[in-house]
Amino acid sequence: MHPYRSVLYMPGSNARALEKARSLDVDALILDLEDAVAPAEKPAARALVCAAVKAGGFGARRVLIRVNGADTEWGAADLAAAIDAAPHGILLPKVNGPEDFAALAALLDGHSTQIWAMMETPLAVLNAAAIAAAPQLAGMVMGTNDLVKDLGITLRADRAQIATALSLCLLAARAHGVVCVDGVYNAFRDDDGLRAECEQGRDMGFDGKTLIHPAQLAVANAVFAPDPAALELAQRHIAAYSAALADGLAVAVVDGKIVENLHVAGAKNLIARAEMIALRTKDAQQ
Repeated sequence: MHPYRSVLYMPGSNARALEKARSLDVDALILDLEDAVAPAEKPAARALVCAAVKAGGFGARRVLIRVNGADTEWGAADLAAAIDAAPHGILLPKVNGPEDFAALAALLDGHSTQIWAMMETPLAVLNAAAIAAAPQLAGMVMGTNDLVKDLGITLRADRAQIATALSLCLLAARAHGVVCVDGVYNAFRDDDGLRAECEQGRDMGFDGKTLIHPAQLAVANAVFAPDPAALELAQRHIAAYSAALADGLAVAVVDGKIVENLHVAGAKNLIARAEMIALRTKDAQQ
């Protein structure tokens, strides 16, 4: 298990950004060879990113490489170089179904590198359950900008127009035990707007949020971290339930509310999440 509160896109053609990424307070990095890189710069970006991954130094941060699509002139070379670099994950754009990463899964057989899928097309959303069910898949990243474009909508602050798409992908991810990370918030200087959207994503059940600028890290890390009051309540749930079991009872009562085994399981997951975040932060500071 690893926290994914903050997942930051970094342009693969920017050597200074790649170096800076090694010191940022971020849970995961997406070193991007696709949208953030101009066509003429893609071969050089590929070499730069893969060299950076091989060199290491990213500490406890998870490192993903987003490659160009297989239908582009750069896709095959990106995949070959990314597999050789051995990041934690390879993020595939424009996935429409599990067949889109079957060939990569075969190439990665025996490797530790995992497959992640961009969920950014209407067909991907409709096939979310099949995508999440693929045994090689480790995570799904919502590509809300592309999804909005393909749907031809004007997105409101509450994102009601894509709520169904977000929920379908979350349902699929939870059904099959894969990570699911929310899409980006484009106004990177708008902390209040970012916080509101992070809170919405957290309350929906996302593991974290993709970000486009280091200035957004603090907000995402704070919103997606367990609340201290919730952690204290979780500890009390566990203690009360343990005491009830010792007395031969199947339920406990905390603050006037019933506590059953399912509540204790949730409490333990919350505490484990807080411990993972603490370990990641400690390692990153060393």
